[in-house]
Amino acid sequence: MKLKNILWIGAALTTLTACNDYLDVDAPSKYDNGYVFGGVNEINTALNGVYAQLLSGDTYGSAYLSTFCLNSDVDFATNSNEQPGTNNFRRFDGTSEAGDLKKTWNAAYQGIEYANNFIWQLEHSPLYTPSNKDFETLQQQMGEAKVMRAMFYHDLMWLWGDVPFSLLPTSQMADKVMPVACRDTINDRLIADLRAIAPKMKFANRLDNGIERISKEMCWAMIARLALTEGGYSLRPDKEHNSYGIMLRPDNYRDYYALVHLYCDSIISSGTHRLTKSYRNVFIDECNYQVDNSDDPIFEIPFAQNSTGSIGYLQGPRCDFNEGSTTGQNVWGKASGAARVSTFYRYSFDPTDERLKYVDNTWYYLYDGTPQVNFSYTMHNNKWSKFWSKGAPLGPTSEGNTGINYPYMRYADVLLMDAEALNELNGGPTDQAKEDLAQVRRRAFQSADQAEKVTAYVNAVSGSKERFLKAVLDERKWEFAGENMRWKDLVRNNLYGVALYYEFLRFMAVAENAGGSSEYEDVLAEHDGRDYIATWPYSVYYRKAANPKNTDTYPNTTLDILELSDSFKDVRPAADPANPWSQADVYGWWDESQGVKNECRYSLYGYIRTDLLGNPVVVNADGQPVSMPAPSADMQPSQLPVVRYILPYPREAIQRSAGAYKNYYGYLN
Repeated sequence: MKLKNILWIGAALTTLTACNDYLDVDAPSKYDNGYVFGGVNEINTALNGVYAQLLSGDTYGSAYLSTFCLNSDVDFATNSNEQPGTNNFRRFDGTSEAGDLKKTWNAAYQGIEYANNFIWQLEHSPLYTPSNKDFETLQQQMGEAKVMRAMFYHDLMWLWGDVPFSLLPTSQMADKVMPVACRDTINDRLIADLRAIAPKMKFANRLDNGIERISKEMCWAMIARLALTEGGYSLRPDKEHNSYGIMLRPDNYRDYYALVHLYCDSIISSGTHRLTKSYRNVFIDECNYQVDNSDDPIFEIPFAQNSTGSIGYLQGPRCDFNEGSTTGQNVWGKASGAARVSTFYRYSFDPTDERLKYVDNTWYYLYDGTPQVNFSYTMHNNKWSKFWSKGAPLGPTSEGNTGINYPYMRYADVLLMDAEALNELNGGPTDQAKEDLAQVRRRAFQSADQAEKVTAYVNAVSGSKERFLKAVLDERKWEFAGENMRWKDLVRNNLYGVALYYEFLRFMAVAENAGGSSEYEDVLAEHDGRDYIATWPYSVYYRKAANPKNTDTYPNTTLDILELSDSFKDVRPAADPANPWSQADVYGWWDESQGVKNECRYSLYGYIRTDLLGNPVVVNADGQPVSMPAPSADMQPSQLPVVRYILPYPREAIQRSAGAYKNYYGYLN
């Protein structure tokens, strides 16, 4: 039986009953721990209960890919609301009362409680001794639980900064109010914990469920990710002024970059993973429930078909419902297509980059499978889609719960983490760092382009530390769309505010050009390296076309597609009476009555927007809008305020702590 299908057995065994005092989270205490941890099979079932906590829609099943995948120059959600909101965290605008905030906080701590209980009970089990013939298996299981605990804490810290922290289950805590710990302390404890257990774990190719289970290489990779996070910048509280905070990194940050290299190199040297599959097939195979234990994915969260996971529902082209069902050629059901990328993202790619084809979809579907042109502020990300599943296994009434795995850790990430670390440690790229970058790029280009796009490109960007870092971050930008990576990469390098500044200018420039001209166009042309806004296609010509039945062109071989004359330019094609072209005015971002539309002005509301007079403003460290710095092609982080990406503690968590928890970053408690 596949792991994803037996997780629910573990979840059922660890039925939730007891409620903690400090959080609205239940503890796994209904079953008899002495019985469960007295047999190897029962211990494995309890471990499946920990894995089951990864499947929550309030964390990895959905929320981390949509609600809390913050806006950047890659992942993007528009918003037209000109007033502050409660739950608009993607645009850095939300409050401690937000319902989604509470649900994700509680789900993450529930996962931690399950992991803590499993680890403590196993450590105190009479079976957990070297004299036991199953000790090697039990150590592997211990490592799996510890890595999952680290995952939950790592992602909590990215969203909330310093958080309540304990490595004990609530049953073993004297004080039921879990104390808030500095993220430096948490990362150090987690790294030490994983370094101790990693040598006792097995490689994925020795595990029954392969990369659907946490392996030695996943443990190494998690150490590297924790260390890279700790070595980078993050927003810290300014407790004296309760401002939005300040960006800091540890004084000993180089020590953490050294750890990154140590553990990334361990994975690379092991030879357990490689980038053999095409970029497309990594994700298409996931949509078809195919698992390869030695290619790009290092750990895939194993969702259960028709039960868990919204990958493929959130990602890929949208498809509407009609009275609860799809009809006609579409037998895959409804898809929201809500996890989108900025429409400008496409212009950052080299046009010959193979990845561009799969993160830039220009149409969506009606309920019956009829394609409709889609050109707007955002584009669909085609890396995953339920439509890519062969044989339509989900059915015409299905929505989410696709069961498509989410690759939490990939080998491409390991290579690029290693390149970033080596560049930082050595004041510029080493030969190994250059090879790391080259490996990722080789997969992205056809063999005829390798000399120019890989070898020559890597040599060209290797002239300085700064230029190579930009190249690595660019590669991560092109590689990880939809994987909740980009904003974190920017934060870690103190570049988030700069990226948002230019993204805002892009939206404003296109909208203003529609109404006449924009002062931002020349600045953007210099910054972006080309003036694509000058040739922006305000109209696009399209027509319905038969499916090419070529998965290299489009993975779905059933539904019709749209043929576009040129999605990058306003080009009128020659008339074709047999199959006439239609015209769509696709970039209607300017309105004669209101000027620039609200989606352009307010989608980054909590950081940069226009005021009531239409003047661009940035929100400073005291939460006040001030004039945006003059347009510049070389904006520096020091010229811009911090981005308040840290979320407030949920109000209920503050109340349940009896005042022990306090919000900073300018939030109200």
